[in-house]
Amino acid sequence: MRKCVAVIGSSQANEEEYEVAYQVGRHLAKKDVVVVCGGRGGVMEAVCKGAKEEGGITVGILTTYTGEEANPYVDIKINTGMSWNRNPIVVASGEFVVAIGGHWGTLSEIAYALILGKKVIGYKTHPIEGVKQVHSLQALLAEIDLSLEKM
Repeated sequence: MRKCVAVIGSSQANEEEYEVAYQVGRHLAKKDVVVVCGGRGGVMEAVCKGAKEEGGITVGILTTYTGEEANPYVDIKINTGMSWNRNPIVVASGEFVVAIGGHWGTLSEIAYALILGKKVIGYKTHPIEGVKQVHSLQALLAEIDLSLEKM
């Protein structure tokens, strides 16, 4: 069975967050890991784009019943019709969670991930107890690799 990692972050990502998420997507695809995210823009689009460019599989857990908000790099659309209530499904779908930047939706996903006992690796995200904070792309990719090895 293939491993899945949930990647969360802002739909309004800045350039740095977008680039980091893109590189994370590429890295996960090279490791044959399925990317799970909220399927929309910003960090979600960037991680899916990076994964697709490396031949990876992407899953978007979407807010509507129709999935029209899916970014063009989502392979598998899960149309929930649940609006933001789909956030626990996003994080529950990964073996662990990578949080890049983010606002209130990301904060709620971090909380759900911690409630579920998931490891959360954070890059310039909310400074929450229980989130493993890293401060560079290189450190983020190294922490992802360590987490994948432990699975």
